[in-house]
Amino acid sequence: MSADGITPVARVMLESPLPQLDRLFDYRIPPHLAEDARPGVRVKVPLRTAGRVSRGYIVEVTNHADYVGTLSDIEEVVSPVPVLAPEVWQLARRVATRAAGNASDVVRIAVPPRQVRVEKAWAARQAAARDAAASQPGAGEVAKSQTAAPSAIRDHADAAAGDPDEPAGPGGAPAVRGYGEGVVERAIAGRARLAITAVPTVRQVPGGSWVGAWAETMAAMAAGTLRLGRSAILVVPDYRDQQQLETALQGAGVPADLLSPLDAHQTNPERYGHFLECLEEHPRVIYGTRSAIFAPAHELGLIAVWDDGDPLHNEPLSPYVSTRDAALVRQELSGAALAFVAHSRSSEVERLVELGFLADVEQSPRFLPNVVPTSAQVSNDRFAQSARIPSAAWNAVRTALESGPVLVQVARPGYAPVLACASCNSPAHCLVCDGPLRTTTKNSPPSCAWCGAIAAQWQCRHCEGTTFRLIGQGSTRTAEDLGRAFPATRIVISDGTRSLGDVSAEPALVIATRGAEPVAAGGYRAVLLLDGERMLARESLTVAEDCLRWWSNAIALAAPRAPAIIVGVGGELARTLVTWQQNRFARSELADRRRLRFPPAVRVATVRGTAEAVAAAVQQLHDSVQGEDSAKIDVLGPVPDGDEFVRSIVRFDYAVGVAVAATLRAAVIKNATSRRKIPGKPATYRSPPTLRVRFDDLEILD
Repeated sequence: MSADGITPVARVMLESPLPQLDRLFDYRIPPHLAEDARPGVRVKVPLRTAGRVSRGYIVEVTNHADYVGTLSDIEEVVSPVPVLAPEVWQLARRVATRAAGNASDVVRIAVPPRQVRVEKAWAARQAAARDAAASQPGAGEVAKSQTAAPSAIRDHADAAAGDPDEPAGPGGAPAVRGYGEGVVERAIAGRARLAITAVPTVRQVPGGSWVGAWAETMAAMAAGTLRLGRSAILVVPDYRDQQQLETALQGAGVPADLLSPLDAHQTNPERYGHFLECLEEHPRVIYGTRSAIFAPAHELGLIAVWDDGDPLHNEPLSPYVSTRDAALVRQELSGAALAFVAHSRSSEVERLVELGFLADVEQSPRFLPNVVPTSAQVSNDRFAQSARIPSAAWNAVRTALESGPVLVQVARPGYAPVLACASCNSPAHCLVCDGPLRTTTKNSPPSCAWCGAIAAQWQCRHCEGTTFRLIGQGSTRTAEDLGRAFPATRIVISDGTRSLGDVSAEPALVIATRGAEPVAAGGYRAVLLLDGERMLARESLTVAEDCLRWWSNAIALAAPRAPAIIVGVGGELARTLVTWQQNRFARSELADRRRLRFPPAVRVATVRGTAEAVAAAVQQLHDSVQGEDSAKIDVLGPVPDGDEFVRSIVRFDYAVGVAVAATLRAAVIKNATSRRKIPGKPATYRSPPTLRVRFDDLEILD
């Protein structure tokens, strides 16, 4: 009970996947827990009957309860550290509502599991710092300076500065090069929203390391934000990009104690330790993969996302929120500057540019790579025209190897990504799960790409043949072929199983799958892009956009004026790469999708369940969205999805997104709370819920 005689009430978010529990519950705070029961702390609370206890977080402490009746007491404050920051809770609630999901699922992604030893050590350091500050004369000013910390940042930046003749940003921060003097810096200081076209080259940072120019750009933006007394959140698709960004941040003069990496490769103690750093009340740079977008940040001043079109930005866990959508919501809540940086702009970002929501920031002066499509080269030899590596490409590679490394991008890892029957040419399938067979090395036995089973006694289901024919060439087989063609050259493979972050300037053939290309010191002396036809043969709504992004990112690793040769690709995609007009291609792609009512011109939601459950949800949707808005929704299906379920796709305009999400969410809750009893099962048993809803899943259209 508080000093004025009023018993405080905690509003608690429960850690539960059940949609019917996705709300705040009122609990009484007993007197012995009143000091520690603050917003953001982890708690244990009783849940209904039978002595069940649930974990959760206190979201709010108030003096009145919404519930009319006797409140249960909080059983335990698990930790006095408020790990769920108010802005993170607001973000979790908003993105979950937008995707018709549970806020607790987003919080599970945002807040790492507790590590007791790490937390105690962090709390001890915080207490020692407070005691030291309080014992000094002018303790308030000392604490204030420790909170803002701009002078220490500037001193460190000055010590790490590179060329003194280069222009500097705010407070001595390194300038953002390639976009006109002060253009990006002024936009960030004014909390603008930007779509930035990355400069397609590599740059050397202080310390001698080489990174993509995009990493230097984002690092300079973050350093400038830090010197304004604000925090920055930088999000990249995978750990390779994170390594480049970390190198660039160090080169930009950001002190190591103000850098907080967050990614899935960290151990639980490492990740939790860096997460606790983000709770401290002074500006810092937070960077990492997709979960970093949910990190707490003091005085957030910048949110920057690299290559937002990469599928790795899509969260595979419910409610399946992408980094882009979370960044947009967080920018709206925080008012921070927002920047999407890419070599090849996604159609989603292009839509926001056309709406005027994002400002288009182009290179100035313009940097144009030397792209050479083999489709534009004239040859009278039809065999040379159909070769995997045309003779012109061979000659370019041979010349480039005299001065440095050459990058060869291939579509697939392994040796032979596909096997076929040698007798009838039918694709070879696994006898266990019917998946495609492949070989990972020259001497390895054929195995299933899905379940990994060895095809020891395989027999063709069509002709009963027992021998294989290799179809396609993966990274290992390509390396073997190139090794025979260039016997005195070092061969380096970087793919899903063997990944490199960088290579030296020594001559070498670097064979890499898309997205796994290492950075070469000084840039590659030539880039060879193979298997273009195979990449484009994939059936997907975003296949052209994805291929353009993969190729653009690889070309950007070339040294200035080094040839980038793309094999087997012509038409509009080849012209786009030659002229380096990816933004124009994004505009054309978006216009086509508008005509066809495909994302991102509209949003989509997938409704999956039994035929009765899906029909009820769709009918509920039609009943709730009526009048003029009814024309903004159309439903495709249902179609069979497995033996017992069906699936419908709902396409809808952004204007009715709130109504669609709320209606489908209500349908999910109704389905979960009206489950029938199963004969022969205990009285308390109910059949599992059958209705599932997922928003913005573009793979469903493939």
